[in-house]
Amino acid sequence: MALSNLSAYLNRSTRYVLDNTAKILRMEGAKEPSRAPMTLFTFQTREDLKQFATGCDADIGGTSTLHFELDDNPERNKGITGAPSSARFWGEMRLDVRPELRGRIRGGYAGFRSKPRPSLFGEICDDVSNHQFLALHLRLGGDPRLRNSYFVNIQTDGPVTTDLWQHRLYFKRNDGGWEDIFIPFDNFILTNTGELVQHQITMFRERVRTVGISLLGGNSGAAGTYDLGIHSIRAVNEEDVTMPLSIEKDPSHGA
Repeated sequence: MALSNLSAYLNRSTRYVLDNTAKILRMEGAKEPSRAPMTLFTFQTREDLKQFATGCDADIGGTSTLHFELDDNPERNKGITGAPSSARFWGEMRLDVRPELRGRIRGGYAGFRSKPRPSLFGEICDDVSNHQFLALHLRLGGDPRLRNSYFVNIQTDGPVTTDLWQHRLYFKRNDGGWEDIFIPFDNFILTNTGELVQHQITMFRERVRTVGISLLGGNSGAAGTYDLGIHSIRAVNEEDVTMPLSIEKDPSHGA
């Protein structure tokens, strides 16, 4: 294990002990659970971005490109409250693949997700069972043909590691500005290896392993330049919702 990875591993383990000790001292569980907004991820420093893994069709023979980097451009970050920086997920969405792989694989996807967080005491997961909505602070740019091809993905702790909860991202703004998107956890659709699971179940929100965003141009037949800004991902309740809800309009899914 590399020194930096070992340091992160030990830091997570220490944080686990401190957090659980603090919960005991506060006697959590003996009172009503908190409804306060819960920050799952921020995208304001290079350390924040190291918590995420990326991938696109070029990994298996496609031709799309992907960049995931810290963005401190004042123009693109105009309107952000707090730290004036964010993550920028951008590149070129292409549907073609290398000639020798045509007919064997499909191109047209790119994405990022949070990395699993192992510790001395097991994997660290987030408990969002006391919250109703996933809240994302995002900025949409790039080719407008791709605006309906973004999905948010949640993986929970369970025996089937290929299960993925998915919901399309519905953007309201057309001017490249920042906006909050609120998605009810109950509206996520369960998929497995890209296919809709026939028997839908309730999301195990007590243990959320990873959260990510994917761009699936191959599903919609859309190609072009993509550009998405990401500032934060939170879990919130109804009293914190400041915009109309983003609700799946049809049972279409991602992969």
